[in-house]
Amino acid sequence: MTLISGLHVGTSGLQTSQNALNATAHNLSNIETKGYVRQQVLQGDRQYNRTGQNAAIGPQQSGLGVEFSKIRQVRDYFLDVSFRKESGRGSFYDICYETTNELETLLGEMNGAAFQDTIDHLWTAVEELQKDPSSSVTQGQFVNVCSQFLDRAGAVYDGLADYQDNLNARIKDMVDNINDIGDKLTKLNQAILNVELSVESANDLKDQRNMLMDELSKYVKYDYSYTADGVVEIRVEGQSFVVRGKDKPFYMDARLDETTGFYTPVWPWAKDMPVYDCSQEISTAKNSNIGELKSLLLARGDRRANYTDVASEYTNPETGEVEDLYNRGTTYTDPVTGRTMTKMATANSIVMNAMGELDQLVHKIATDINNVLAGEKKSIDAGTNPVYEKESDLPKELFVRLGSDRYELQTEGANAGKYVYVAENTANSPSDVSTMYTISNMRINAELLKQPTLLGYPDSGFLKPDKTVDREKADALADAFASSSLVLNPNMTKHSNYKDYYADMLSLASNSGNVYKSFSDAQALTVDSLDDSRQQIMGVSSNEELSNMIKFQNAYNASSRYINAVSEMLEHIISRLGS
Repeated sequence: MTLISGLHVGTSGLQTSQNALNATAHNLSNIETKGYVRQQVLQGDRQYNRTGQNAAIGPQQSGLGVEFSKIRQVRDYFLDVSFRKESGRGSFYDICYETTNELETLLGEMNGAAFQDTIDHLWTAVEELQKDPSSSVTQGQFVNVCSQFLDRAGAVYDGLADYQDNLNARIKDMVDNINDIGDKLTKLNQAILNVELSVESANDLKDQRNMLMDELSKYVKYDYSYTADGVVEIRVEGQSFVVRGKDKPFYMDARLDETTGFYTPVWPWAKDMPVYDCSQEISTAKNSNIGELKSLLLARGDRRANYTDVASEYTNPETGEVEDLYNRGTTYTDPVTGRTMTKMATANSIVMNAMGELDQLVHKIATDINNVLAGEKKSIDAGTNPVYEKESDLPKELFVRLGSDRYELQTEGANAGKYVYVAENTANSPSDVSTMYTISNMRINAELLKQPTLLGYPDSGFLKPDKTVDREKADALADAFASSSLVLNPNMTKHSNYKDYYADMLSLASNSGNVYKSFSDAQALTVDSLDDSRQQIMGVSSNEELSNMIKFQNAYNASSRYINAVSEMLEHIISRLGS
């Protein structure tokens, strides 16, 4: 190797050490920067010059020094994948826990005092009525307490509906945020591609991209891959979202249901195909419990639930088949698009489940009171619709349906000219609840509020035609309250009376909250552990970087001294030996 070549070797050492020092300084200056990934200089050998072909031990060649290969980010792909998946799962259970907390508050200020007291007052009023059925005082007290009960039930139900609307607004905002992240990722892909067409590395842009991918992982489940030129491609819930060569992402949309006012995340480019299959079982094994958006969607539900949504059996109005709506949901044909849609399983939705269970309690109390006062309980329970000859014979119900009278005059058939009880039609629930005794479709009979002594009409004031007190009717009312005829939902086996039912609701909500809290805490520990592992690899350590700085500075100094030595040798040859 000539002395001139030796100068090139020293120069390469200076340049490479300077680049390494610059990278180290860049790391130290960004030690507190959120999302910054440690950068590392890769060095390699320059081309070797061969000086002969007959070496006995090794090739006869001389090196030309060191060269700067590239600056790379220090990341672990598998840790990134695991962190993002578990982060999404943690967000899923965070929403579940948040929802159950809100649910406990709405159901009764954390301990159920408000609405539970209303039920207790109703039971007390029934007991007083049983003691003296003919008293106008006990009759008036009973009607007033029933009115308070329905008002309080309506307030709780409206609170749940308002919370559904709150979750609904968050779903719309999250879809917009996801699309915004998609836009930013697409632009960063193009910017990174433009920079790396040359020999440069767009590491700072990649940091921004990775931060956005970390944020996106909280919202939805996705998988991703990198192309040979460094572009990331993302598939959300199995569908293309960010794709190389596209100047825009494949946007998600929030389709508004005109009936419910709820937003449903869909893929507009796939004929409004829903992003999520809400009939899918929620489990870690299937990775179906990932993403805040899905958790919000499930917590909100897809309808205003009522007592039919927690029934043990559900008859599909389109097929006539009995289905398990509570646990498995059902399907129906969308009247606008003609697409087969899924009606969400009630058990999958925290809010819908609570609404259905609450409405079931109120429905049972209201119908039992109405049927007992009208003397029709046995016939209606047996599936027989009572028939009356003339309007003056019609009993007066306490809980009145807003969309339907209790009796309807028949104009044809065997009962033409007679008044027949209008049975509840649940086939079109929840879009049509006009014939159903639901919280949203009931009020107290205004006539009975003004004149409570009409209770039990035509046997007014609990008096029979012979003016004796109708204690059988009062006893039947008390028996209805004492009987354990209610089950929270099809997955429960405990039978409860009216007083215990609401306490069971609160207990179930509390237990669910504890379960979700344990899941959320466990996921937080998992995510923190994975993030710690990531930071050990990609995080900047000031001690390590200072050690590297000393190492590269010494390498720089060594290269400088080497150049000085070669320079002195050349000077000696030229000035001394040359003369």
